[in-house]
Amino acid sequence: MKLAMIGFGQAGGKIVDKFLEYDKRTGSDIVRAAVAVNTAKADLMGLEHISMDQRILIGQSRVKGHGVGADNELGAEIAEQDMDEIQSAVDAIRVHEVDAFLIVAGLGGGTGSGGAPVMAKHLKRIYTEPVYGLGVLPGSDEGGIYTLNAARSFQTFVRKVDNLLVFDNDAWRQTGESIGEGYDDINEEIVQRFGILFGAGEIREGQEVAESVVDSSEVINTLSGGGVSTIGYAQEEVEETSTGGLLSRLTGEDETEGFDTAATTNRVTSLVRKAALGRLTLPCEIDGSERALLVLAGPQKYLNRKGIERGRKWIEEQTGSMEVRGGDYPYSGSGFVASVVLLSGVTNIPRIKELQQVAIEAQDNLDEIREESEENLEELVKDDEDELESLF
Repeated sequence: MKLAMIGFGQAGGKIVDKFLEYDKRTGSDIVRAAVAVNTAKADLMGLEHISMDQRILIGQSRVKGHGVGADNELGAEIAEQDMDEIQSAVDAIRVHEVDAFLIVAGLGGGTGSGGAPVMAKHLKRIYTEPVYGLGVLPGSDEGGIYTLNAARSFQTFVRKVDNLLVFDNDAWRQTGESIGEGYDDINEEIVQRFGILFGAGEIREGQEVAESVVDSSEVINTLSGGGVSTIGYAQEEVEETSTGGLLSRLTGEDETEGFDTAATTNRVTSLVRKAALGRLTLPCEIDGSERALLVLAGPQKYLNRKGIERGRKWIEEQTGSMEVRGGDYPYSGSGFVASVVLLSGVTNIPRIKELQQVAIEAQDNLDEIREESEENLEELVKDDEDELESLF
């Protein structure tokens, strides 16, 4: 699937930058165009792979390149005002060569959470290609203002895009990690999962052709209908040798001793279960998912069609959906066999409910603080006036 990616804000820019690095490393050729948009100049300068002419600094007249300080209302205003500057970068994209736009943003900050929905609305008004969002939720320990921003942005973003794919930092941060290490690991997890999903169906030079191709239309149809999506992932390493063929942990046997297709089928279905029931990008109950897509990636020898079909039927049973698609993605030299499960139209999401509740409480606290501040200011002014009157 060919994508035009727009990273909005610090997190969005870093993730798109990471996608470009993934493309170069794997030869996936997913990203046909990449743009980074930010109100903070330092964040744009820290990117490594996005070309300088596609790094767009907005809001210079208002925030002087220093960012919006987690004020997502200001972020939205600046995005509206400077949309012509952003559009000039989008104009350089050969839209006829892409299958969809993907807007990537952290939903807890100011520029991304405020500007990403504005960008989505703008693109949908102009182009016929689908516009998807990839929103990253802040961790619960990052502070009330970030939670409030995320709750607000989530509600707006999901309505403006054709589908919102969500990654929840709270489910992925490891205890004891520094913030920098945590986010680097999280970005790698994001790119690995979405890279395989969007890379399926794209034929690389010298790559074997899939037996059951998952092309861009399969992904688009799975994401159609809007709503929220999450991705599950599981993998097992395999060892590729130049002499004796492939020695795989999936079978535990040497290729020369015969290939145990029954064992491979069982391992494939096990990977599918692990992906769907393990750690999703956005934890949720999978029953009631409207649509799903299964992609099995790895050396072709281990992409067992019978296992994929069993896995697809199992997902149908677990989700209750009749719209479950599936296929394989030959990926020689990967060193692993991986199962990617895209669940679209999910609704039973405890994290979102929790986020909205915390946001309500945070808003109430902010209102109380403002009222107290106004009262204290009035008392302070009155005291000053009384003191001045006593002097005269």
